[in-house]
Amino acid sequence: MLWSIVSVRGHYEVFSADGRFLFSADTKAEAMEELNEWEEELIA
Repeated sequence: MLWSIVSVRGHYEVFSADGRFLFSADTKAEAMEELNEWEEELIA
């Protein structure tokens, strides 16, 4: 899945390729970790 991570006022928001909001995180590393977990759940 394609996604984007956007820095917004001190936190990060993750969006799908079609622009839907997926989740937010405090740091970019946390966003990446959550993305990995989120994608693993989709595959399982």
